[in-house]
Amino acid sequence: MATLPNPLPKLAADPSGHTLGLELPAGRLLDATNDGPWHEPLLWHADGPAAPGGWAALEPARRTSGLLPLLIDMGGDQGAPQDWELIPDEVSYPGDHDAEDVLAEFWDEYAADELGADEDHPGEQAVVEIFGEQPTYDEKVAPFGPAWPGLAPATEQETDPDTRAAEIADSLTDSGSWLKEPRLALVPARRSADIPAAIGWSGPLNHEGDVARLCAVLRSWEDRFGIRVVALTFDQLVLSVAAPPRTRDEAEAVAAEHFAFCPDNITQGHHETLRAYAEHEVLGRRVWSFWWD
Repeated sequence: MATLPNPLPKLAADPSGHTLGLELPAGRLLDATNDGPWHEPLLWHADGPAAPGGWAALEPARRTSGLLPLLIDMGGDQGAPQDWELIPDEVSYPGDHDAEDVLAEFWDEYAADELGADEDHPGEQAVVEIFGEQPTYDEKVAPFGPAWPGLAPATEQETDPDTRAAEIADSLTDSGSWLKEPRLALVPARRSADIPAAIGWSGPLNHEGDVARLCAVLRSWEDRFGIRVVALTFDQLVLSVAAPPRTRDEAEAVAAEHFAFCPDNITQGHHETLRAYAEHEVLGRRVWSFWWD
């Protein structure tokens, strides 16, 4: 993956970050990967729990050092980032991929698999008895069909994307958040959409082995919907959204992209059809989250 110079090694000799124009709390550098230590730090994270206002305090790092803020969950079932099986050596560069090509490929592959699965097959009755009647593929992806529907149009921004990211980060670090032990982190990356690739995040590994292809989609969402990568766990990605869809048609068009990007959001989520997912998880929503089995 093509990278910018990494300023994180400077924090080994200057933990406060003064030489980078920062005032950092106590923290540590992380270089652990699935294959042993990486040749340079992948991220810095604070030792103490994150709190509202902490994200905004790290924002100057974007301008002074090219380090981008992130929340990481240290308390998930899979542990802290050193246990996340990071694979930076298997990641390409997001700019080498086209977002629509990536999404269309996922959509077509899923359609081919599901249309075959909708035919009668041994054991189908047992599945129905356990899980109930499941929607057919056509019901699941309506109002669309097997053909990739294309990218959703851009929507109007409600606020500055970085301002929205700070708001969402504060909500995730406040009491009652679903993040168990959020920590502030800094990642060397060109843009927020590249953060998963910059650390070699393997959360979507069962869906896509090269997370840079998904980051290409995140770049497109940055441009069209003002998203920022706000939080990562072992297998979850949380985005802030500065330009959420405001009509049903807009939401369904975006939901189609979400379906291609992360089918588990619908096939293993609370909403069994794309239409229901669009209504409850996309329409007017300032946060998009994704989970891969």
